[in-house]
Amino acid sequence: MTTREEAIDFGLSFPDTYRDTPFHDANWQLVRYKGNGKAFLWTYERNGFININIKTDPVKGHFMRTVYDSVLPAYHQNKEHWNTVILDGTIPDKEIKLMIEESYVLVSDSPSKRIYEAVKMIPKGRVATYKTIAEIAGNPKMSRAVGNALHKNTDPVNIPCYRVLNSSGRLADEFVFGGADEQQKMLEADGIEVKDGKVDLSKYGWEPKS
Repeated sequence: MTTREEAIDFGLSFPDTYRDTPFHDANWQLVRYKGNGKAFLWTYERNGFININIKTDPVKGHFMRTVYDSVLPAYHQNKEHWNTVILDGTIPDKEIKLMIEESYVLVSDSPSKRIYEAVKMIPKGRVATYKTIAEIAGNPKMSRAVGNALHKNTDPVNIPCYRVLNSSGRLADEFVFGGADEQQKMLEADGIEVKDGKVDLSKYGWEPKS
């Protein structure tokens, strides 16, 4: 990803977003979240390259600065919570997209953000159903949205999506976690017994009230 249009098009691929040029200066083009009007992606040309500013978790943001020379404390924004990413071709597209997605999640009050926070609540050694996570996230009817959000999970270390199962306790399809038995291995590492591709929800199932 090296162009402004690539960055903006990816930003606009998220729900409820729009493009804005607020400063009457075509060099500064933003992508905002409609729900609160906040920008999560700033684009501008500087020193011959397209730059983007994206919001980040302070710890993760500092780490990315140590990994990539083209990730810097944000130009003209809070340097603790924002990074500048220079689109000079040295950073893999996948990493840039993950950083933009994280910025979107942080800025928006999106269902995905509420879903991720709910999944973080599942304790080690327990599992929850899609319905339970949907209820915690505020809408018991959005079980499908839970599945979609977890499929796009960019932080599996801190968001243990492998602990979320369907209403019968059955594990996800093999490809979801990158290979056969991967989800089972992670659950078993948590101390959860898996038999014939299923977990006994009466024994390991979790809800907030419990």
